[in-house]
Amino acid sequence: MIFRIVKLLVFLLIVFSSCHQSGGNYYMENISLQEEGFSQSGEEYNSIIEHRFRSPLNQPLSTFSIDVDNAAYANIRRFIFSQQLPPANAVRIEEMINYFDYNYPQPEGKHPFNIIMETAECPWNPENQLLQIGLQGKILHEHETKPNNLVFLIDVSGSMEMGNKLPLVKKSLNILLENLDENDKVALVVYAGAAGLVLPSTPASNKSEIYSAFNNIEAGGSTAGGEGINLAYKVAMENFIPNGNNRVILASDGDFNVGITSEKGLLDLIEEKRESGVYLTICSYGMGNLKDGRMEQISNAGNGNYFYIDDQKEAAKVFSKDFAANMYTIAKDVKIQIEFNPKFVSSYRLIGYENRQLKNEDFENDKKDAGELGAGHSVTAIYEIVPAKDNESSNMNLKYQSKVLKKGNGNDELGHIKFQYKPIDSEESILMEHKIMNESKPFKSASRDFKFSCSVAGFGLLLRNSSYKGNLTYADLFELTKPLIDKDKKIENEFLEMIKKAETLQNI
Repeated sequence: MIFRIVKLLVFLLIVFSSCHQSGGNYYMENISLQEEGFSQSGEEYNSIIEHRFRSPLNQPLSTFSIDVDNAAYANIRRFIFSQQLPPANAVRIEEMINYFDYNYPQPEGKHPFNIIMETAECPWNPENQLLQIGLQGKILHEHETKPNNLVFLIDVSGSMEMGNKLPLVKKSLNILLENLDENDKVALVVYAGAAGLVLPSTPASNKSEIYSAFNNIEAGGSTAGGEGINLAYKVAMENFIPNGNNRVILASDGDFNVGITSEKGLLDLIEEKRESGVYLTICSYGMGNLKDGRMEQISNAGNGNYFYIDDQKEAAKVFSKDFAANMYTIAKDVKIQIEFNPKFVSSYRLIGYENRQLKNEDFENDKKDAGELGAGHSVTAIYEIVPAKDNESSNMNLKYQSKVLKKGNGNDELGHIKFQYKPIDSEESILMEHKIMNESKPFKSASRDFKFSCSVAGFGLLLRNSSYKGNLTYADLFELTKPLIDKDKKIENEFLEMIKKAETLQNI
């Protein structure tokens, strides 16, 4: 027992010596969880440096790519129900917010998504405001869906032997197969010490043949991820369906240790492959060997999405309930850019999306990759805003900025927002523009969607122990969230339970 305590103390000393301070926030770079007592030994998470408050006087523009991943939420849930608080770098707040469904209205015009904006009081800093930006993708009806050309790329290395890895992968694929029909095709590639084609592209109607191929794969060997990716894309391209849904679905714990192993090498490979028109979905499984940061970056580079599947319920959510949203892309390279009006905004901060930030000039650059939006999928982003005081701009003696201030005078705009996206059959972007009106209200008067997304964001701030969490506590968050929960929705009740468990774990 004493020996285990000493080991834990040594680990903590190593962690604290690896911490860096940035603007009052402590963060760790690619720390592996190897302490005694953590079953997640060997997991890796890329560092997250939270966005700071910025002044619109010198940084009026905020530009970022949308993010439809939700792996972080399922992974956080796994930690909490295993009686551990997650490491801060596992907490990507935008993925937590976008894990849930919101009652945003469907688009009615020519664009494939609708835009919803709302501003209200910030519950953890009542003097501030929160701006919620929602995108709601068009739901595709059955006659609008396109045939699928799916290539499953399965990691069968030795590290995948555990029950919550390869056996759960097989269950996941069987669930997905139930959503396919005779117009769809399925192939299966596996990789370990070498990559191989287990099932050539086969009509989905031949279910018994596909089930047999899925269920007969076994784990063993080391991980030649790069070779597997090359073969999977080759099979996808040989069976490419013009105007169809051509996609590689990679299932792994993320441990690439043979072949192309560097993150840059893998990213370069995936960026090259995305030019083929084949999309990428990545699903991570299991614990103890999870290379979360690597898997997320690969999916971002490959016009893809990223999920963490911790149990059969999550597999059903990804491959059945949210099948259309996760598998059918309706808009490519979706970017958002906001210009804030210093007349009403003293400073602003985007919550989350740290690894989706773009340079301002990238907004109009059609060659710059950004996130994809799925059918029926919603995306939500939240800004915290420090309102400008009535006399704040009038006291400034600035030579050039006065022109910007005059631009904002005489109207009630909080800012101006632009969206840029590419139709799935085009490489030329389409621009959408909207005014953001200065119409903040008390938090209690906000919509249910606004309150719930803010609750999820607040939970992320607490889990990160963010210096931006204001006066928020787990107890406050529980009381704020409880009236919002739909008792018939299991994931919402589970979210409320997670808040309570996190509070208990914090006090241990």
